Amino acid sequence: MRALVWDGEALRLEERAAPRADGRARVRVLLAGVCSTDLQLLRGYMGFRGVPGHEVVGVVEEGPPGLVGRRVVAEINFACGACPACGAGLGRHCPTRQVMGILGADGAFAEQVLVPPANLHVVPDAVSDEEAVFAEPLAAAFEVLEQVHVRPGTRAAVLGDGKLGLLVALVLHAAGARVTCVGRHARKLEHLRRAGVEVAEADLAAAAAPAERVDLVVEATGSAAGLERAVQLVRPRGTLVLKSTVADAHRLSLAPLVIDEVTLVGSRCGPFAPALAALARRGVAVAPLVDAVYPLAEGSEAVAHAGRPGTLKVLLRP
Repeated sequence: MRALVWDGEALRLEERAAPRADGRARVRVLLAGVCSTDLQLLRGYMGFRGVPGHEVVGVVEEGPPGLVGRRVVAEINFACGACPACGAGLGRHCPTRQVMGILGADGAFAEQVLVPPANLHVVPDAVSDEEAVFAEPLAAAFEVLEQVHVRPGTRAAVLGDGKLGLLVALVLHAAGARVTCVGRHARKLEHLRRAGVEVAEADLAAAAAPAERVDLVVEATGSAAGLERAVQLVRPRGTLVLKSTVADAHRLSLAPLVIDEVTLVGSRCGPFAPALAALARRGVAVAPLVDAVYPLAEGSEAVAHAGRPGTLKVLLRP
């Protein structure tokens, strides 16, 4: 099979032997998404080496009979299933977990990927491949609702107009929050404006102190400047949700969080069931977020495109 392999210096297309399933399901990749975490990995985050890619929709070619031939999406944390964390239902925090395309397991920038059957979710027929590939980041957006009680009228700010920031803003808006998404790209913010979400175009690093501090801030900029701005925006006894993984070294004073008694929430992966349900009922419009689809052989070009300012979602099609 063909796969895009990161060796620490370059992303190269290689011909590899098809991986042995060994109890995992073999999934033929239909589409894979390039996300901000992939870009951070290729900049040195976690010292990653191997096949990246963790946003995927595909067809099961080998695995449990009930899944073979079905179109699926995949949760990315491959847990051991036997440790105390797994026993408590926290497989995503299993200390020996592998993470598809991120830690210890090859990812979906390939013609095939291996996934534990328990991690697979069947895609509803009403959801297209281009929509289904958003299931993983949309689940990460829904995780905010799992972690924070969002009431109708909750005043919220989402920092960052990348793909995840846009999805979080849409999910919070659908939950009844009064959301403002702060970003730098008019074209991206226009997608939210059309959906009824308030937007503010601003350079986070240069913006003045906020006139209004809010109940909930979700930081999804992927930048140190975004982290600093998020601390400024949250009101006393408000909640700050951190979504960014920043590869670059950075410093952040935590004193304001102590002084203002802010609740700090780290947030990563999330539940697939509400994400797939939202896609099926068209509760969150993701198709307009696709900027380009590249063949696998043009993976380097796809990654370069995804890293350009103002880009929405870039997909790879093996």
